[in-house]
Amino acid sequence: MFGEGIPDELHSDYEKPVRSESLPWWVIVDSGGRLKGILHTCRRFEYCRDVVLLISENTPADYVDHIKERNYNYIIAGEKKVDLKAALQILDERMGIKKILTDTGRILGNLLLNLGLVNEISLLIHPLIVGESCYPMFSDIKGNRSLKLKKSEQFINGCIWAVYSI
Repeated sequence: MFGEGIPDELHSDYEKPVRSESLPWWVIVDSGGRLKGILHTCRRFEYCRDVVLLISENTPADYVDHIKERNYNYIIAGEKKVDLKAALQILDERMGIKKILTDTGRILGNLLLNLGLVNEISLLIHPLIVGESCYPMFSDIKGNRSLKLKKSEQFINGCIWAVYSI
């Protein structure tokens, strides 16, 4: 991702960036503190206003100190892991965030679907059958979900982009 490694954190990384309010927030779930030491790389991403961290009451104290020292917005929701429903409610109340776009894999995507927090799915379908080594994207979904195709587009490379409402 960084070629020569993770760039050093600079003093300017401790300050909230001043960017257009039209840019989205980058909301990251990190109750375990796995991003300690690399959060500054996210904050430098010019296409977001800044980073907001979702953490839990069990998040390591040294990580909480780390994000406080660097002036990150954060929300504590949930005891052991982040309570996504509560966190999204707080994002709305505190920051006016009403719409969430996720670019996610199976774990977060399945959690959001199971909690009933998803109203639209955007899929990129590739012309390839993977077989035995497939990634079961929706394997943790409880029950079936009916989808309604909202739009689709075919690309020159054979991929199809399909957007469904739930």
